[in-house]
This record gives sequence, structure tokens and C-alpha cells, in this order.
Amino acid sequence: MSGPLSKQELIAQLQSHGLRLEGAGRSGRQGGAGPSDHKAVTLDGTTVMVPIFTGTAAHSPYTVVFEAGQAMIFGHGEALAPVSFPRQPQFYGLSTPEGVPYWKIALLHSTDILATTVLQTCMRYSDRATTCQFCAIGQSLEAERTIARKSPEDLGAVAEAAVRLDGVKHAVLTTGTPHSSDRGAAYLSACAQGIKDRVNLPIQAQCEPPDDFAWFERLRQAGVDSLGMHLEALDPAVRVRIMPGKAQVPVDYYFAAFEAAVRVFGRGEVSTYILAGLGDSIEQVLAACQRLIKLGVYPFVVPFVPISGTPLADHLAPSSDWMLTLYRALGPLLTQSGLSARASKAGCAKCGACSGLSAFEG
Repeated sequence: MSGPLSKQELIAQLQSHGLRLEGAGRSGRQGGAGPSDHKAVTLDGTTVMVPIFTGTAAHSPYTVVFEAGQAMIFGHGEALAPVSFPRQPQFYGLSTPEGVPYWKIALLHSTDILATTVLQTCMRYSDRATTCQFCAIGQSLEAERTIARKSPEDLGAVAEAAVRLDGVKHAVLTTGTPHSSDRGAAYLSACAQGIKDRVNLPIQAQCEPPDDFAWFERLRQAGVDSLGMHLEALDPAVRVRIMPGKAQVPVDYYFAAFEAAVRVFGRGEVSTYILAGLGDSIEQVLAACQRLIKLGVYPFVVPFVPISGTPLADHLAPSSDWMLTLYRALGPLLTQSGLSARASKAGCAKCGACSGLSAFEG
């Protein structure tokens, strides 16, 4: 190593290379909707999701050593930084009257975010000709770690308990894409209303752009505070190769949806996931981000992490140097525009744990 790593550099290294954990520290998220094959790691006050179950992580130069109750990251023979891990939330110990554990309905992400996939099925998932090649939405369902459909009533009960017992600050509701033209917006609206009926928790909903942009106002009226519509990949050829079903929805249609959604939710309250490392160049990613920022959409750029059991399980994550180049260019663009992950009301960008981007703002 050429010298001590900065906090920003270490985060980028960990998210690209992963982390080797042993024993009790090896519990984490496996399968299902993302972030999968990860574990939340708190480093100098910042919590990030780090791959631990991937093939890359198994050979990572970074490992955690537990000594005298303290966890320390070691890399290349050096002690780099102390870390800690979020405790298991108390609401996991509760169940519905029907006996469904609350953790099968929603999970704690990072340290204070409640997250759930309200419909754990997708119209494209069962057909490899249409499914997103990185997606593992069906894995946790097959393993009986979740249920296919979360009811608004149960989500309200879980959210209330998560706020009361564990201090949860905001929620993310995502969905597999159903066979309906609203692309899941109708059920997300019902689920958001179910939560807001029980507890005043900021909510981000995530879905594909619906056929009728009037759904944005309906989502807002139901209690959704922020909206995510995820591009994932940008180049048309990459989209067809990696996500053949979603690629049938043109990128320009996403941008029309972004513009309409910002009018409803406001600047900085609409975001999109961009999975860096799927084939888009740095120049393509930055050009798209500039276009998004101009509209008031937060481009949540995340290093792609291969998930076991998917067609892209052996696809390499982007290098930390590649991600650092991207972050260092994008961070100032966000700052100059006045967009900030921390300023948003709810969602993945506000959490920021799956990316190093927020560390480069300001």
C-alpha cells in the first residue's frame, strides 16, 4: 500500500473487494431484493453495506478480527480501522396474530431504515429472456425468509413497532413489477397508507414508471414522501443485454417520468439507482447524472455487486479506483446543484449505505 487510506478510499475498497468475516460476525443479508449478500458495517460513524457472501469477498484482502470485544479491519497486514455492526432489532422478535414473524415482512437496513419488498414476485423474473440478470428477488421467497405479499395492515404494525422499539427513521417500499399498467404504484399506495395510518414515518416508494403519471400524485396523497424509479444501466446495448425486459421501457420514457415526478415530490425527492460496472463508461454515467441533476433527480450511483445464484454471479464488481474517479467527479456536481442525500426525506439515497457517494458531497 502506498500510504494510509482515507475514509472515502477505504469505503470504496470495501465495497469493491468485500470483507472476510468469520464466526458470529458472518451473519448478513443473502438473496432477495437488494442489497443482498451484504452486511452493514459502521466505520467512523458512517454505516455502509459491504459484500461478505460473494466470491470476490471470499478472496478479499480485507478481513475483520474480533479481539477483546472490538472488531478491527485488517488489510495487507495492517490494522486499518475499528468497526462495529448494528445490533439485531427488537421488532424482529414480534409476530403477527397469524404467526408470521415481523422480519419476514420488513427488515432493518443500515441502522435506522425499514425496508420491504411489498410484492416479492415480478412478471419478468421467471423467464431468463426477460429477467434482470442481476436480480435475486425470488431467492428469499424460495428459502422461506419472506412472504410473497405484505399486507398494508401488517406493514403498519411492523413500522409502528420498528419506530417504537428501534428508532427507525424512514422506510423504503419497493416491489417486483406486477402484470398491471401501474407497475405496482397502486399497491405501493395502499401499503404507504397502511403505514401512515399507524405511524408518521417518512416513506420512499420504488417502482418502474407507470403508464399514467397521475399515479405520482396518488402515491403522494397516500403518504409517499419520496420516489425511486431505477434505471440501473444507461447504454441501450447494455440494458438489452443485462435487463432485457426493463429495456423495453425506453430511457427517454424514464426521463419523462422523472420530470413529472419532480413536479409532484420536489427536487431531491426523486432518485434513481445506477449500477456502476455493468458496462456503462464513466463518461456515460456522468453525462446521465448531469441530465438527472438538471431535472432535480438524485442519481444514486452504486457499485454493482454480483449476487450468488444469478446469471451475473461471476461478473466482476467495478474496481475501487474506477468508483473513486466517478465519485470525485459526481460529488461536486451534486454540491453545486444543491442536491444532497442527507436533505431528502426518505429512501436509499438518504440512507446512502450501498454507495460511497454521500461521502463526496460538500
